[in-house]
Amino acid sequence: MAQLDTASLAIAELREFAEFDPAEQRYIRRGLDIGLARADALARWARDPDEAASIRRQMLAYQQLRTLRTALPDMRSGEKMERFMGRLIALTVADLCEGCINGFAAYRFLYERLLGPEVRPWLPAAFCAASALPQIVPERRKVLLHSISEAAACAPGWSKRRPGFYPDWIEDQSAEIH
Repeated sequence: MAQLDTASLAIAELREFAEFDPAEQRYIRRGLDIGLARADALARWARDPDEAASIRRQMLAYQQLRTLRTALPDMRSGEKMERFMGRLIALTVADLCEGCINGFAAYRFLYERLLGPEVRPWLPAAFCAASALPQIVPERRKVLLHSISEAAACAPGWSKRRPGFYPDWIEDQSAEIH
């Protein structure tokens, strides 16, 4: 039965990922390569000098991931919250400024894989705070802030279940189709 639940979760996550636009999907896969040290992101993802520069910025920002993973604040006391939230918001701003994450769902999908399920309670606040900062242009700010549902912003609880689907690089096989 546990295998069936895990398979159902992975399928639901696969469907959710499929609903993201191609730029979001690409950015999530790239982010996972960088954040989880799965592959050489520059070699795999850089299509031009601008994208290489973007990947370098993301690599630099993602150096905070190790610290964030070990610094989750206690939910009851809020101990370590300032330092944790400051770093999480700064990392979120870096990702949102790249322009490839267009809403809370894609952000949550990426960050719960980068940081683990324990970060879920902190994601709505970090996303809203980062989206409202002046680094985000007003038109984009509006789109981002409207993308978080009331249910996500006011959730009474969060699952501690680890994600079951981690999207990865897909080779372009269109040239092989006859």
